[in-house]
Amino acid sequence: MQLSEDIRRKVILFQQTEITEYHIYKRLAKHIKSEENAKILDQIAEDELRHYEGWQEYSKVEVQPRWFFVWFYYIISIVFGFTFGVKLMEMGEQAAQGNYADVASVIPEAAKYQEEENIHEEKLIEMLDEERLQYAGSVVLGLNDALVELTGALAGLTLALQNTKLIALSGLITGIAASLSMAASEYLSTRSEKTSKHPVRAAVYTGIAYITTVTLLILPYLLLDNYYIDLAISLTTAVVIIAVFNYYISVAKGESFRERFIEMAGLSLSVAAFSFVIGYFIRQWLGIEI
Repeated sequence: MQLSEDIRRKVILFQQTEITEYHIYKRLAKHIKSEENAKILDQIAEDELRHYEGWQEYSKVEVQPRWFFVWFYYIISIVFGFTFGVKLMEMGEQAAQGNYADVASVIPEAAKYQEEENIHEEKLIEMLDEERLQYAGSVVLGLNDALVELTGALAGLTLALQNTKLIALSGLITGIAASLSMAASEYLSTRSEKTSKHPVRAAVYTGIAYITTVTLLILPYLLLDNYYIDLAISLTTAVVIIAVFNYYISVAKGESFRERFIEMAGLSLSVAAFSFVIGYFIRQWLGIEI
């Protein structure tokens, strides 16, 4: 079949995408300990290779994978979890699938390949079972509580104490005590619910999320002497943490980023603003000067 230059260029691009994803899935399948997850990823990899070979029958050329993206998505998957890495990659593939319709009238297999790609997203990927996503609720609990409590506490302490070292000291004591308390509460809650989650692991995820957030929010007070700038940096850090975490969840679990982000950010900043005002009035009421 004689292809136009435009169609041939698109076919070669499809080839390169398929062979790139084949190598990504194959590497992930070898790395993952779960046999079931490895089997799913290996199945997707073989489909990608079959698609590559199908496109090659029309292009008549061999195409090398984009090795940068092979290693990029592989490393992303290792660091942030294979479910996140795979879904992030599939999101990028959706844009390429829009071009399938352009060649479907010339190459009948294009529609079939697109349907199989949709099956990857809707069925096979949903079968992936990853521990860190099972405990996402515990991480949300730790993050959300730390963000709301610490942004509020730091805002109130900033105006009440007006001393960066005292604010950092108070914030650390509050944060560490609260992280242990939240971890213990999550342990008891998970144990009483009789779910598949392990109570100790749930507590660890909650505690780590909490103490990590506390450390990032208090860090400016340990480095800079201007407490108003420190507060601004802490609040900005809180918004960034909320944005990054919610982006991760929106990709890995297919949930709305905008709604979750607005809800968490609005709650944290509202509590901070209210606590800032409360700190001012308490300072005036008690007549404290530090």
